[in-house]
Amino acid sequence: MTDRRAAVSTPSSGGGPLIDVHAHFLHARTGRADWADVNAARLRAGEKIGITYHVASILGTWGFSSPTYFPSPADVTLGNDAMLEICAREPDRVRMFTTVNPNYTDHACAEIERCTARGAIGIKLLASRRADDPLLDPIAALAAKHQLPVLHHIWQHRTREWPSQEISDGADLARLAARHPRATFILAHIGGGGDYMHTFAALRDVPNVFPDLSGSGVDRGMLDAAVAAVGAERLLWGCDLTMCTGLAKLRALGVLGLGSEEIEGIRWKNAARIFPSGSFPRCEQAASAKMRSAPAAGARA
Repeated sequence: MTDRRAAVSTPSSGGGPLIDVHAHFLHARTGRADWADVNAARLRAGEKIGITYHVASILGTWGFSSPTYFPSPADVTLGNDAMLEICAREPDRVRMFTTVNPNYTDHACAEIERCTARGAIGIKLLASRRADDPLLDPIAALAAKHQLPVLHHIWQHRTREWPSQEISDGADLARLAARHPRATFILAHIGGGGDYMHTFAALRDVPNVFPDLSGSGVDRGMLDAAVAAVGAERLLWGCDLTMCTGLAKLRALGVLGLGSEEIEGIRWKNAARIFPSGSFPRCEQAASAKMRSAPAAGARA
């Protein structure tokens, strides 16, 4: 007879450390009465999947009192404060990106310093300004100074302008990364829609840009092409808003012909390498425990 409790306690991801590098939460002033339920649902889903850490951001008020991609300084601060509170309540499973709007340079830099001092481990940039705009240079410089990865919202190939946002693609981000070789950039959601092959070509020779696998797209061949273009060592697992497709892509890694070390890299080790040292102690502890148990397992064999 199947032990239902054991089945429930086994993570959908198959076990082992797992870092979601692209997560989001809500707060009371985002215009949704169910905001707390949505946050709790994300954490519950994370438990079922087996996510060790959610690295998350809040985008101002998500459009409620200023535009989502052009949040006011007050709304940026409000969202970051809410994210700091979530981290304080969930220190064992939530980490934080500081969200900034580069159109307000002084405020953006001050928010990075303020939130980093309180434990933020990265920076989140929206579609507030094109990625290669000089306004992003002070932010990239601070990112390099504090060794904070910059997660940048990206369209997979920018072919025209869209209302209410200033979109960027992989080529735009590659130009910013080339100007700041000491900074690390995370290219958001290769599964977010669009021509990801354009993205891969733009990033192939830009070693300080790491694509994340998030987004609702689950095209057959997308992950194979990503590995072929930039290597497994530059890919990061993440969900964004659709955790079900994050899980689908995680399971797909097992049929790409990757080695166990490459899969571990995508699951968590690549992220641990680019975020500040010590950001993910539970992952390191699990890896150490696995190494300690390996000789004993060999001896029993």
